[in-house]
Amino acid sequence: MSTSQTVQQLQAELITPENFQRYGQVIFPSSDGKAFDGEDAELNLQNGTPRFYIMRLDSRGRKFHKITRHVQCTQCLGSLSGKDWFIAVCPPHNELNEPVLEEMAAFRIPGDCFIKLNVGTWHAGPYFDHEFVDFYNLELSDTNVVDHFTHDFLKSHRLTFEMV
Repeated sequence: MSTSQTVQQLQAELITPENFQRYGQVIFPSSDGKAFDGEDAELNLQNGTPRFYIMRLDSRGRKFHKITRHVQCTQCLGSLSGKDWFIAVCPPHNELNEPVLEEMAAFRIPGDCFIKLNVGTWHAGPYFDHEFVDFYNLELSDTNVVDHFTHDFLKSHRLTFEMV
């Protein structure tokens, strides 16, 4: 049995509402008092108690081999201090229990916005080149316990990804 692995590069696009639409929403700053509209995050947090917290991640780099999804809620992520970051995503296919390799995409996210992942969207990240980044995270209080489904490309395909 071969133990070799392949590193596949994913070209990270600068995120826009249009190119990220298949996976979720990109939310940019808006004026105070603006009425709710399609530019605001459309959240699904009805299946439990929402949890909004700040998580500190250290030295993540841009390589990964595991990708995760949550099927009971949306998830919002954004960096603090204006730091840019990266995420890899794959659209949800609820009839499948694994991501579709050919539909993987990577995005660079500037520090002046946040993303909302659609229910079931596979995601790997946040990843970044900084020493550390603090992220705000909105999900359910038990998302990482009862709604955390992970696929390991190293086990299934002997494959690691690198966002470039």
